[in-house]
Amino acid sequence: MSKESKRNWPQDEFGRQEVEAQWFLIIGIPLLIALVAVLATALLPGIAWLKDRKAGRVVLYCAQDQTYAEPILHKFETETGIRVKAVYDSEAVKTVGLANRLLAERDHPQCDVFWGNEEMRTRQLAAFNVWQETNGFRSFGARTRCLVINTNRVGPDRQPAPSSLLELTNAVWRGRVAMAFPQFGTTATHFHVLRLHWGEALWEQWCRALVANEARILDGNSTVVKRVARGEAWLGLTDTDDVLAAQREGLPVARGPELPETRLFIPNTVGIVRGAPHPKQAQALADYLQRPETVERLVAAGAIQYPEMPSPGSPVLQPEWERLLADLDSTTEKLNGIFLR
Repeated sequence: MSKESKRNWPQDEFGRQEVEAQWFLIIGIPLLIALVAVLATALLPGIAWLKDRKAGRVVLYCAQDQTYAEPILHKFETETGIRVKAVYDSEAVKTVGLANRLLAERDHPQCDVFWGNEEMRTRQLAAFNVWQETNGFRSFGARTRCLVINTNRVGPDRQPAPSSLLELTNAVWRGRVAMAFPQFGTTATHFHVLRLHWGEALWEQWCRALVANEARILDGNSTVVKRVARGEAWLGLTDTDDVLAAQREGLPVARGPELPETRLFIPNTVGIVRGAPHPKQAQALADYLQRPETVERLVAAGAIQYPEMPSPGSPVLQPEWERLLADLDSTTEKLNGIFLR
């Protein structure tokens, strides 16, 4: 290149634009991409935080099994943007632990919504004014109590299943009956209802006879089904959802015959806490849990078996809630004296 060309080239407009374009391609674009990436990394958490703050969060005390509840709650979060902080109870003290926690927190609520898997404790909490005044709690869906049998031990061509719960105290079932502690969960509801159904004398005699007949008292309904499946017990008292879960695993269990004393429908419940810290989000979650499509998902998952409770007058055990709650403490005291040894 001549000296004249070298001197004139930077002043050449076409040449200058070409150099700038090459510089932008080689250095500018990568630099711009890196800058955008840095800004995105810095800003996205802030955007997410603002979005989350706008949507808010809700604190849920959940007695429904975590396996069934989590998919529902994740879908709720996705659809609404509301974060759910869920606190679950243990199998051994089903519902009672969370109910006691709600009672302890009445004057300084930490929870917004309670998702119960039975009705008795929810009604007990209502009697203590734990729920908001208007539409404090609602029921949705239902499952039932039932006998679970080991199909290798009990059946038409084996040991016949009992035709009444009163027969569980017969010698043929000595050491072969399993049940959860009757102070907790749906087993508690069932025993409290049976006390009113049979009368005090027969009920207490039956409870004491169960202990004398070496019934296996276990930590929860799912444990009952597993022990029956292993043949450690031949039959047990449990809920329909636990039997279905075991059958999905291929375990040798089935529902026993439907007995007059097991026709107890047990709904899920949802209660909004009085003075909930996040009332708007609490109402959104409570409404979501009662939606027909949510109930249908719970039915499909096996958490409940019926989308609705039976109509009044159906041939099922009908809890007399006013009497039951009035006797709740005395019945629990009796159960403790009989089964806690």
